Amino acid sequence: MPIKLTFEMVIFAALAGAAALAAVGVVAFRNATRSALCLVFNFFVLGFLYFSLQVEMLGITQVVVYTGAIMVLFIFVIMLLNLGSSHLLAEKFDGKKPVGIFFGIALAVLLSSQIVPMFARTESKPLMYPLGDSKILGQTLFTSYVFPFEAVSFLLLVGIVGSILLAKR
Repeated sequence: MPIKLTFEMVIFAALAGAAALAAVGVVAFRNATRSALCLVFNFFVLGFLYFSLQVEMLGITQVVVYTGAIMVLFIFVIMLLNLGSSHLLAEKFDGKKPVGIFFGIALAVLLSSQIVPMFARTESKPLMYPLGDSKILGQTLFTSYVFPFEAVSFLLLVGIVGSILLAKR
């Protein structure tokens, strides 16, 4: 059965492709500032992906928290440490990069060979409850998932304290 391309699918594919290219830019650029700006763009496009999936609360959270707050902090730290202007010394060729690229492409082909046929067979079903509703998200987060939520907040706190201790040295 052939896939019927809709406008929403085209927009979703364009946004997903832009997010993938931005993710490659995060890893590919040697300049830390350009890499961080690619990450900002990636977070922003992911927010729009959430909007296209009709999960507005998650999209707003993605744009405000990650793009707005966390990436501003990352760029501030990069500028503070002056990482954008550092030049790396020429590295000797050791073969790790071509092997890594080969395995990365092989993994992408393997994953896409499993995922793309699944999308061809998928039929759209109506949602049982609205995913983007902030009231439902809050009730679920603070009732069913309160322990994982608190565990993640504790891990973030440990990471912040650890980074402060490492920076003091």
